[in-house]
Amino acid sequence: MGHTASTQPNAAISPNLVLLDETVPGGAYWQGVIKRGNTLRVTDLAGSQGVSLLAYNADNPIERLNVADTSKIQFNAFLKKGMVIYSDMGRVLFSITEDTSGYHDLLGGCSNASRNAAKYEGGDFWQNSRDHFLKALTRRGLGKKDIMPNLNLFSRVAVDPDGKMSFVEGGAADSFIDLRAEMNVLVILSNCPHVLHPSNVFDPKPIQVTIWDSPAPEPDDSCRTANPEAVRGFINTDALFAQ
Repeated sequence: MGHTASTQPNAAISPNLVLLDETVPGGAYWQGVIKRGNTLRVTDLAGSQGVSLLAYNADNPIERLNVADTSKIQFNAFLKKGMVIYSDMGRVLFSITEDTSGYHDLLGGCSNASRNAAKYEGGDFWQNSRDHFLKALTRRGLGKKDIMPNLNLFSRVAVDPDGKMSFVEGGAADSFIDLRAEMNVLVILSNCPHVLHPSNVFDPKPIQVTIWDSPAPEPDDSCRTANPEAVRGFINTDALFAQ
């Protein structure tokens, strides 16, 4: 308990609000459902090499994360506080209510077994995000066709004028992102290095996953009122729960 809080950077979450608090080792994955109104905090405990994330409407997983719309609607491929994460049906999965990292990538995709085998020394198999996603989805009655382009947390990617992407190292330990669920969201986290991370030593660091009962948004909530597109996204999302 006692991780940093969403309403103020580095403020502690009251223990009586914490619903779940788990450490996810490097190379492991985590899955769970974040209920509407609760917040998922992911904390970089030791300088992450990247954490890959997929998200689905837990009540109807045919609706899922759309990184293209999330970027296009907000005119930005790198997420930060005050932005939202859109589904492929124009609704909001998560609001980013706090973020002390500032680097979350929508472009890089995820690692896979063949690419890791070519990259890392000492063997022909390493844990990888695509296999983690498939394992987690299989437990939910989903499969390979349900893996879509993912979000990468704690990952700073630079894009050259010619479109070449490169990983920029320097993530700070103990940074975190708070994701407030705007519907019931199935989340899969794969704690494996970003596909562009330059090290050829497989050494992902642990992360902390905290779910807490966060305050209801105020009428002037910065995520819900950020722009006309966000307002429309929340109208569409709230309609799911209006009955």
